[in-house]
Amino acid sequence: MFSIMVVEDDKNLNRMICAKLKQAQYHVFPAFDGQEALDILEQEHIDLIISDVMMPRMDGLELTAALRGARMTLPILMITAKGQMEDMEKGFRAGTDDYMVKPIQLRELLLRVEALLRRAQLMSEKRLNIQGTVLDYASLTVQTGDHTDTLPPKEFYLLFKLLNQPGTIFTRQELLDEIWGVDKDTDSRNVDAHIKKLRHRFGENPDFAIETVRGLGYRAVFKEKSS
Repeated sequence: MFSIMVVEDDKNLNRMICAKLKQAQYHVFPAFDGQEALDILEQEHIDLIISDVMMPRMDGLELTAALRGARMTLPILMITAKGQMEDMEKGFRAGTDDYMVKPIQLRELLLRVEALLRRAQLMSEKRLNIQGTVLDYASLTVQTGDHTDTLPPKEFYLLFKLLNQPGTIFTRQELLDEIWGVDKDTDSRNVDAHIKKLRHRFGENPDFAIETVRGLGYRAVFKEKSS
C-alpha cells in the first residue's frame, strides 16, 4: 500500500482529500504546514506528497525546495488557488512534479496521483539507493554526496548487478554471461579487470565494498554506519 501525505492548512479540504485517498486504498498522513510535513517524514516512509502552496510556518514551495535540497525524489503534487503561469513556474522550478489549481476535482486528483506513482515506480526500478549512494541506470552515474561519477557502460552494469543483490555471490562466468553476453572475445579476465577498476574508483566509498569470495567469485556488501 502506498503512503501519501496531504499537506493542506484548510482542515476541511485536507479531511476531504484524505477521505478520498483512503477510499482508494492509500495509507494517508495529514499535515497542516510544511514544518509538520518534515516532522512526519522523519518518522514515516512517504511515497507521494500532495501539498498546498500558501500555508503558515513553511509554505509548499519552501517544503518542496527543502526536500529537493535533501535529495529526496518522492513525487510532489502541488495544489494552489493561484492559476497564473508565474506561480506554476515557481512550483516547477522548486521541484514539484505536477500542479492542480483549486477548486480541484477529486477524481482528477486520483488519476494524477496514480500517474505520478507509476512514473516514480518505473524510475525507482532503474535507480538504486544504497544509504548515501545513488546509482542511476539511465545516466550511468554513481552519486555519493556531492560527487558524481559517470561510468563506462560495462563498469556500471557490473556494479549495478552486484549492488542490486547485496550479499549474493556471483561467479565470474555468471557476470560474464549477463554483462558481456555472447561476445566470444571476452573471458573471465575481463570481469577481474572491471572489478579492479571499480575498486579503484570506489575503494573509499562509505556505503559499500566489493569482496572477493575465494574460489567462487564476487559479491557486494553494505558497510555498517558507525554510531
